[in-house]
Amino acid sequence: MRILVTLLVLAVVGIGGWQLLPSQGGKGRTITVGTTDAITTLDPAGAYDAGSWALFSNVFQSLLTFEPGGVEPVPDAAQSCAFAGSGLKTYRCTLRSGLTFPSGRGMTAEDVKYSFDRVKKIHSDVGPASLFSTLGSVTADDAHTVTFHLSSSDATFPLKVATGAGAIVDREKYPADALRTDGAVDGTGPYTLTAYTKDQKADLAPNKRYQGYLSGTGRPVELRYYTDSAKLDSAWKAKRIDVATRNLPPHMLSELNPSDPGLRVTESDSSETRNLYLNTRPASPLHDARVRRAMAWLVDREQLAATVYEGTVDPLYSLIPTGITGHTTSFFDNYPKPSTRTARELLTEAGVSLPVRFTFGYGIGRGAGAEEAAELKKQLEAGGLFKVDVKGYEWTDFQKRWAAGKMDAWAVGWVADYPDPDTFGAALVGTGSSMSTGYSNKLVDHLVLDSQQFADRSRAARDFQQIQADVARDVPLIPLWQRKEYVVSTEDVGGGQYLTDGTGVFRLWRLNWI
Repeated sequence: MRILVTLLVLAVVGIGGWQLLPSQGGKGRTITVGTTDAITTLDPAGAYDAGSWALFSNVFQSLLTFEPGGVEPVPDAAQSCAFAGSGLKTYRCTLRSGLTFPSGRGMTAEDVKYSFDRVKKIHSDVGPASLFSTLGSVTADDAHTVTFHLSSSDATFPLKVATGAGAIVDREKYPADALRTDGAVDGTGPYTLTAYTKDQKADLAPNKRYQGYLSGTGRPVELRYYTDSAKLDSAWKAKRIDVATRNLPPHMLSELNPSDPGLRVTESDSSETRNLYLNTRPASPLHDARVRRAMAWLVDREQLAATVYEGTVDPLYSLIPTGITGHTTSFFDNYPKPSTRTARELLTEAGVSLPVRFTFGYGIGRGAGAEEAAELKKQLEAGGLFKVDVKGYEWTDFQKRWAAGKMDAWAVGWVADYPDPDTFGAALVGTGSSMSTGYSNKLVDHLVLDSQQFADRSRAARDFQQIQADVARDVPLIPLWQRKEYVVSTEDVGGGQYLTDGTGVFRLWRLNWI
C-alpha cells in the first residue's frame, strides 16, 4: 500500500562498523531538530495537522501505533485490540498494566473513554472529530477494557485509533467540554514535555515511566520551530540544529550533495500531498462546477514542480497519491494539458462575467507557499479569465479562515493520517470534511461508507477509483503535487531514516548519537 524507498547517505571516510551503533558517551546530550511545522494547540482534541500530531506522537500514547513503513497498527497503550464478531461494528481493547500519568495516577479504561468522548463533544473546528464519524459511543467495561461501538461497519477504525486523534489524556487534567489552555501536557508517551514556547521550541526528556510498544525511549530532544524555510535553512547552515526536516527550501534540497562527508541525507517517497481547495458554497464565485473545471484546465503542475519546487516534488493528478491503494490519474484523464480555450468555453457556458475574481489564501512560512501562490496566480490569470487576490495568513488564523469558509481558494498540504486510501476520502471530500469546502456529494459519501466495510482493503480500490472520478468531475479541489520526504542530519546523528514515513508518527526516539 505504500512504497517506501530510502536512500541513506553515509560519510565514507573514517566510518567503521562500530560507529554505526549508538554512542553511550553522548547518551545525555540533547539532539536539536528543526522544522517549519507549527503547533496549533497542545490539546489533542483541538488539532488536526502534521506539526501538532508530530509532537503528540512523542508525548501521548494512543491505544495503537504504526511501525516504520507499516500498514497495520500494532498495540501501544493497549495490550491487545480486536473487532468483536464479524460485523466490524464493535471494537474492543485491553490496556497494558502499569501505564502511569505524570501525576503518578495509573491510566484506566475511563481515561480512554474520556479522551475519545471529549474529542467528539468539543468538536473543534480545526480538530480531529471528523475522523470519528462512525464512532457511536465508548464504554469502559472494567478498569482495563474499553469498547468502541460503531454506527456502521468500519474496517479503518483501528487505523484512526492509532493517530493523534486517539491520544489518551489524563481525565483529571483536561476539561470535558473545552480545550486545555495552560500550556502543559499530561500524557504517557516516550517523552515528557519539560518546556514549551509557542512557535519557538519544545524541550523533550525521555519518559522513565513509559511502557508500550517501544523497548525503550530515546535521547533528550529540543524541537525548534521556524516561521519559514529560509530561517530553517539558515539555522542548518549555521549549525544551530543537528537535524532538519519539514520543510527545507527547494533550492537547498536540490543542491544536496550525497558525497558530503559532513551530513546524512534520507530521501524517501511519501504519501503527503498538496491540493488547491475550492469553496463550493453558494456565495462563492467558485460555486459553479464549470468555473472550477475551468480552473483545472489552467493549472500546470509540471511547471509548478519544476520551477517553484525545483524537482523536489512530483506532479499529482488525483485525490489519492501514488503508492496508496486505488490511486488513479483522474485529473490527467479529464484535463490532460492546460487549455485556455477550453477554460474560456466553460466560463462562457456558465454565464459568468470575466475575469472571475476570487481570493486565494496560503499559510505563511509553510514551505514555498508564497512562491507557489504566485505561480498559480500567474497560471490562473492567463488569458484574462480570472483575477486572483492572493494573501498569506499566520497558520492558526489560516486554519480558522478556511474552516469558516472565509476564502474562495486555499492551498494546504495533507499528511496521510494512516496508510490507507480512506484518509483521503471523507476527511477531504466527504460532507462536512475537515477542509470545509462546502462540497457535498451523496454518491461520494456512500462510496466512502461502502469502502469501510472491507477488512481486505484491496477490495476498497473500486470505490476509491469511483470517488476520484467524481472529484475530477466536480472539482472541489485541484491536486497539485506529491512530496518526497527529506531528513538531513549531521554526520554524528543516526536514525534519521526512521524519523518520518508519512503516517503522522514522528519518531524522535529513533534519533541517536553515533
